Amino acid sequence: MPGRDVARHGVETRHLDRLRAMARVWDDLFRIPVIGTRIGLDALIGLIPGVGDVAGALVASWGLVVAATLRAPISILGRMLMNIGIDAVVGVIPLVGDAFDIGWRAQRRNLALLDRWVESPGKTERRSLLALGSVAIGLVSIMVGALWVAVRVLTWVLSLG
Repeated sequence: MPGRDVARHGVETRHLDRLRAMARVWDDLFRIPVIGTRIGLDALIGLIPGVGDVAGALVASWGLVVAATLRAPISILGRMLMNIGIDAVVGVIPLVGDAFDIGWRAQRRNLALLDRWVESPGKTERRSLLALGSVAIGLVSIMVGALWVAVRVLTWVLSLG
């Protein structure tokens, strides 16, 4: 039904336009004159310890709602959640997190991901699955490595006594 496709496209456009506006405010609202970099409320609110990173994650979660409304696949939602998580986790590190907020721009990343998915669903979904799989393998490797080190240290400590 052609009318249904046009209606769906209109809904997609409306949701994505709102998300674009939110991403602009959150990531690109002000221009820093000397260096020419743009920052948004995320970087400014992120200066408030604890509060800023929680606020950023909550605002970014609205992008997940938009993606779910557009029926994005779980791989896209997972990758968006990963972007939000990285922003929140690194953001809690004093000074480093504040600088990271300026460069990471989770809102822009998630908006670009949704735009690519709308334009090329299959390709974007495959890339998202690959990214999520790589992160999962990396996390498992880190956990196995940490466990190996813990066992080696424990064995060494027990051999001393």
